[in-house]
Amino acid sequence: MTETAKFLTINGAKIKIEGERNLLEVARKAGIDIPTFCYHSELSIYGACRLCLVEVKGLGIVASCSTQPQEEMEVQTHTEGIREIRKIALELILANHDQNCTLCSKNTRCKLQSLARQHGITDVRFKRTFVRKPVDRSSYSLVRDPNKCILCGDCVRACNEIQGVGAIGFAGRGAKSTVVPPFNKNLADVECVNCGLCATVCPVGALTVRDDVDKVWQMINDPSKTVVVQIAPAVRVAIGEAFGGVPGAVEIGRIIAAVKALGFDRVFDTSFAADQTIFEEATEFIQRKVKGENLPLFTSCCPAWVKFAEQFLPDLLHNLSTCRSPQHIFGTTARLILPDLLGVKQEDLVVVSIMPCTAKKYECKQEKFIRNGIADVDHVLTTHELVRMIEEAGLRFNELEPAEPDEPFNSYTGGGVIFGTTGGVMEAALRFAVEKITGKKLEKFEFNEVRGEKSIRDAVLNVGDLEVNVCVVYGLTNARKVADWVRKGEVQYDFIEVMACPLGCVGGAGQPVTNDMKTRVARAAGLYKSDANMKLHNPQDNKQLLDCYEKYFEGGIGGHAAHSLLHTTYRNRRRISGITLPVMNYGTGAKVKVTICVGTSCFANGSEILLEKVEDFIQAESLGDVLQVEAAFCAENCDKGPTVVVGEKTINHATPELVATEIKKQLSPAVV
Repeated sequence: MTETAKFLTINGAKIKIEGERNLLEVARKAGIDIPTFCYHSELSIYGACRLCLVEVKGLGIVASCSTQPQEEMEVQTHTEGIREIRKIALELILANHDQNCTLCSKNTRCKLQSLARQHGITDVRFKRTFVRKPVDRSSYSLVRDPNKCILCGDCVRACNEIQGVGAIGFAGRGAKSTVVPPFNKNLADVECVNCGLCATVCPVGALTVRDDVDKVWQMINDPSKTVVVQIAPAVRVAIGEAFGGVPGAVEIGRIIAAVKALGFDRVFDTSFAADQTIFEEATEFIQRKVKGENLPLFTSCCPAWVKFAEQFLPDLLHNLSTCRSPQHIFGTTARLILPDLLGVKQEDLVVVSIMPCTAKKYECKQEKFIRNGIADVDHVLTTHELVRMIEEAGLRFNELEPAEPDEPFNSYTGGGVIFGTTGGVMEAALRFAVEKITGKKLEKFEFNEVRGEKSIRDAVLNVGDLEVNVCVVYGLTNARKVADWVRKGEVQYDFIEVMACPLGCVGGAGQPVTNDMKTRVARAAGLYKSDANMKLHNPQDNKQLLDCYEKYFEGGIGGHAAHSLLHTTYRNRRRISGITLPVMNYGTGAKVKVTICVGTSCFANGSEILLEKVEDFIQAESLGDVLQVEAAFCAENCDKGPTVVVGEKTINHATPELVATEIKKQLSPAVV
């Protein structure tokens, strides 16, 4: 039987209910953009900003983001009362906000600024409560400015729900509420993975991408320096949006023309290095698969994922590919070849990357990628920073004549180009590995099994006599989930591709900001279209790259020279740096020790509050002389937090009640 259609009315218009979660989604479907700060379709419903209030007949004023649509509801979105409430809410935010908009990097792109203009706010009726706080510039990737935070919580939920990191959260109560990293540390001192998702969802300028444009201008304008630049695959399908273009339009030719006009001496495409990455990574996979050792192999192209693995999955680091990311494979290869080719000293060669990714800024500053005081990659600019340079130089991007990349890295395949989207690394590796394993030329280059929009997807491929089980995942919460399956033996994957950002690099935090999946999908489609239009699709068909190996990498693909220069190592980064943990000793004759984990994951799951509750319980029960309570890193149960150890008993998903019960059990009957 066909289900009867259900309707409601918004501002007098009849609208069909089609499975929307809330009134806000129904209104937006009908072309009514109810304002909100804290609502994102990919995050949990929070309902904190109160801007999305609507008036429902019979219910009064409700938050549209948290009200389910019901049949025959009568909704008004902009009554006089609603409009006044929204103005008051915006003015209250502005009263406690740094209003120096012209000096803010989010100027003209700030949601608070936009909504204030839309609602006709020209004056704030409330007393200014703003007190300036120090700006955190410790991170290589991000800048945190608490003076601009509006407490919408978007960054907190994105970091917890999508990435599972918990590097930032709420502290304090009431007027003292603030969003900070654990223990009010700087971002560089906590377990932030530099993915930049927090900056993507932040509606104001409280979290922004670190800007390195001036440093690059200085290098370009220094006559003693030869400045070369590499352009990542995903940049070509997003930059056009900043100049009025549609998502997914391939603009690599105009990007190259613009970059040359800015003054860079040589311009290259990172797709060359992506092909090179496949040579090394796919070879590594074949060797592991044949030997049956250290499987599954996890990809290592995404620096946010690598840091996440080092912090939260140290027991799986031997499963991580030792291959460097394409950015650093290019940097190493460029420094190997270009000084002699261009007739410059190593110290006078400046290597710049243009990336869709904020974590690449952090990656290039790691000591392991700096040799003899010279970094493989000196500076990383995001797509947005390149846009700013183009605008600052007065270039009319849409009027530029497309140009070609320079030699000797001007040949690349479609396999390198699709690196910029989820599943692309896996597909390029399969194009290489299947031919190598079977010894037969591929009849078609597409591996549609690993394409798609699902955040976790897998496939089984028959490659010659081998069965290969592969998995593609994006979002670090999902990556942790897959890692847990692997640990428990619930899956038998051979090869796993991980990317931190939604839909991969096309959704990177350095791209023109979007929280719309359709935009990311269009960008990915642009990469696949570019691949389809190319003459070469399989990395092993890149003759220029093969010649490069023959000339500069003794031992060939996967050989000694390649392994020395193009591979890397990892280390356990599990603990937050610079923390002095409190230890609460209740009496010298303590009989039972209570240890509460306050690592980032446990902290995000409420261990700070749990610690307070346990202290309250101890005082209320007068148990101070028989207990020792301490906070510590780390209980090694990050996915089961908060974790508490009472004596020798470990309690996962701990609550004050569970801890109190175990304390009484261990002290009974002599004490309690």
